[in-house]
Amino acid sequence: MHTSDISDDAFENTVARGVVPSGDEGEGESAATEAVRVDREKGNFHYKEDYAFDAGVGLSSAVVDYISNAKGELPWVRLFRQRALQIFENKPLPTHWASADLAELDFSKIRYYLAKGQRSRRSWNEVPDDVKQTFERLGIPEQERKFLAGVEAQFDSESAYSRMKDEFAQQGVIFVGPDEGLVAHEQIFRKFFGKVVPPDDNKFAALNSAVFSGGSFIYVPKGVKVTQPLQAYFRINAERFGQFERTLIIADEGAELTYMEGCTAPKFDTATLHSAVVELVALKGATIQYITVQNWATNVFNLVTKRGVAEAGAQIRWIDCNIGSRLTMKYPAVVLKGEGAHGEVISIALASDNQRQDTGAKMIHAAPRTTSNIVSKSISVGNGLASYRGRVWMHKRFPGCKNNTQCDALLINANSRTDTYPAITVSGGQNSTQHEASVSRVGVEQIFYMMQRGLSEAEAMSLAVNGFINDLVREFPIEYSAELKRLVELEMEGSVG
Repeated sequence: MHTSDISDDAFENTVARGVVPSGDEGEGESAATEAVRVDREKGNFHYKEDYAFDAGVGLSSAVVDYISNAKGELPWVRLFRQRALQIFENKPLPTHWASADLAELDFSKIRYYLAKGQRSRRSWNEVPDDVKQTFERLGIPEQERKFLAGVEAQFDSESAYSRMKDEFAQQGVIFVGPDEGLVAHEQIFRKFFGKVVPPDDNKFAALNSAVFSGGSFIYVPKGVKVTQPLQAYFRINAERFGQFERTLIIADEGAELTYMEGCTAPKFDTATLHSAVVELVALKGATIQYITVQNWATNVFNLVTKRGVAEAGAQIRWIDCNIGSRLTMKYPAVVLKGEGAHGEVISIALASDNQRQDTGAKMIHAAPRTTSNIVSKSISVGNGLASYRGRVWMHKRFPGCKNNTQCDALLINANSRTDTYPAITVSGGQNSTQHEASVSRVGVEQIFYMMQRGLSEAEAMSLAVNGFINDLVREFPIEYSAELKRLVELEMEGSVG
């Protein structure tokens, strides 16, 4: 059984070679189906754009050079990209699961780099009007004014806007895109870049490493606590496009931060590819919370690699909501590298008709007395398929480790489906893990009972589904939990808005 972000062998090899450098190195079925259709109108629009930079269609060494030239990159970055391209070309597509879905993806028809310009604006008024119109429709500046410490808004391949509040910048917090990180903060950026998720980890990590553009680079200095969330919003606007942002977050000793990302794209008849890489580094006693609310259109292939390393006493917490996409393959991971480190994955996935949510989590206990917690809930609607794939690894060399895994699935229709594929490896008498899984269906009697108390069938279904995920929705910040309830709202009268 394979359960990695596409390659377990590479994943465990990463652990073996240390991952991070040492400190000093550089029956009412129709109503039910109707009810669970989610709100995609918020993101289902696009504007015709004139791009200043266009690498064309298809992937080659010349395309990689075009991207590097457009960005004016250092020689080592160009070499990193070209080596990653070779790895991508030599690695086959995974065939152990979701192979039928992946066969629909034609890499030769994707556009790998589109940008209106290279410079990320610091003032909202400087953002091009057409791009600004897109993000204002999505509510980005409003969110920034209300509750964010900083925000970055990416449009296709490049960040269009990036800004952080002065109070955090004065404390030494860095929040920029990778391009600026490579130049202005090369010493710390290069020290960790590609160490948590190396290019040879899996085929899609190699693809990202070859053509990455946009994303976030965050560094929080020792002891600094960022009390408001930092947010990035990733928007795909173009057809037959691939978005390949790269995010690197480093929390120094005792630092704390929360990072949130939102994702949308319009729906096209052709495939759109999203293949991100996220690397988190929580040094001694640090805390990183990474929150994702994904609402991709149903033609998007969402194939991402997300992994964090937690040093002694550090905590990494992934909070993940997966809605939309044709296929999602996402398995946030934590390598518990220091004694007493803690990792957590809290996830919600909703698979509607003709959608597959192949999600899960991985916890690698690579130090003694480490703890981890995985809570996964999924909802399958119509012929949607939601799968959980998990991996927990403990070795007798690292005693006193504990893990708890809980997987709950809710089926809305008679032909809905869910699968659970846990892989648990535990050795030694001083380590312990427990796994619990449940599958339930919204029952006719339950709906009937609520309808007798004045609710419509759709309202009753809404109450049942929201009750199923409510304990996890509370884990999201209030601004995102309200959005989640809208996305899973059952009384939508057949619209997508």
